[in-house]
Amino acid sequence: MRAVTWQGKRDVRVDTVPDPTIQEPTDAVIRVTTSGLCGSDLHLYEVLTPFMTPGDIIGHEPMGIVEEVGAGVPDLRVGDRVVVPFQIACGACWMCLNGLPTQCETTQVTAEGMGAALFGYTRLYGAVPGAQAEYLRVPQAQFGPIKVPEGPPDDRFVYLSDVLPTAWQAVAYADIPEGGSVAVLGLGPIGDMACRVAQVRGAGRVFGVDLVGDRLRRARARGVEAFDLRSYDSEKELVDAIRDETDGRGPDAVIDAVGTEAHGSAAARMVQNASALLPRKISGPFAERFSIDRLAALHTAIDLVRRGGTLSLVGVYGGMADPLPMLTMFDKQLQIRMGQANVRRWADEILPYLTDEDPLGVDDFATHRVPLSDAPHAYEMFQRKQDGAVKVLMTP
Repeated sequence: MRAVTWQGKRDVRVDTVPDPTIQEPTDAVIRVTTSGLCGSDLHLYEVLTPFMTPGDIIGHEPMGIVEEVGAGVPDLRVGDRVVVPFQIACGACWMCLNGLPTQCETTQVTAEGMGAALFGYTRLYGAVPGAQAEYLRVPQAQFGPIKVPEGPPDDRFVYLSDVLPTAWQAVAYADIPEGGSVAVLGLGPIGDMACRVAQVRGAGRVFGVDLVGDRLRRARARGVEAFDLRSYDSEKELVDAIRDETDGRGPDAVIDAVGTEAHGSAAARMVQNASALLPRKISGPFAERFSIDRLAALHTAIDLVRRGGTLSLVGVYGGMADPLPMLTMFDKQLQIRMGQANVRRWADEILPYLTDEDPLGVDDFATHRVPLSDAPHAYEMFQRKQDGAVKVLMTP
């Protein structure tokens, strides 16, 4: 089959690789009909290279048709249309039963000290072959795949794999009071969708912050009060401008949908780049021990949120030596929640919104649809924020 493989920093290719097969009774194999390109994939493209191996199949946002089912998967049939969550979880352990499939005790990558295995996402998360491919082996298929109806196009449902539950959890963790306010930092696919979710879940005012014109215009078209970071001489001025809209207090909650990709510390970027240039045997241990993030977005979130407010961190961070303003965080009495989205926890709440009325705008959420063969160009375009790219879907 054809699949997108990682070959080095900013080097992905479409190669011919062996077809996946059933390896365990709880496996299924699906024929992928649509697979998304996620902002998290850009971390593999540039930042997390010490944890990658040339030839790794990447991608974690698939949907498709069941082609083969193991004997231990009672509820799937060949021909079923399914969305596959990005995490691999059993559904039966203590963590899964308590709504935390990202911490599944059956698939935890204990050798790396990490949570549940993920599709296509470094050796830290199990080095499981990913979903930007023609076919995908799905472990723990007795729990993971979400069956969806025939009829509507893939765009209606594919975001259940990651974008929708990630945005939904970000808003749930933000704990916005009914009619309250929230600021979303970063209007890429997750930040954009978080704004939409906040609106349908009853937020009174939704502020969005970005520095890409296309993303700001897209958010404003859906009623978001969007602030262009480029219009301010400093982030302090931006914070003051949003505070002026909230009686001088700041919003009730701030969602950081940027993570370590934020502009900011040149030193942090230097450490990230240095680890990628080291020999493979030492680059991983170096990154695990000394990696730091560019924390511009997080520091802005801490400054911006009102006292007693909530920070919801959904942007990916990977540093192990990050300095944080603990005095400010303690003094402001902040609540902070974060983590990978627990897809199956939220799926049943989200499905009623995936109707012909389309309140979340999923049917036209994608800005680009490309064949799998165009993946190298799609990665470059998305990483450089060219051509209005916010969400890219690939068709094998």
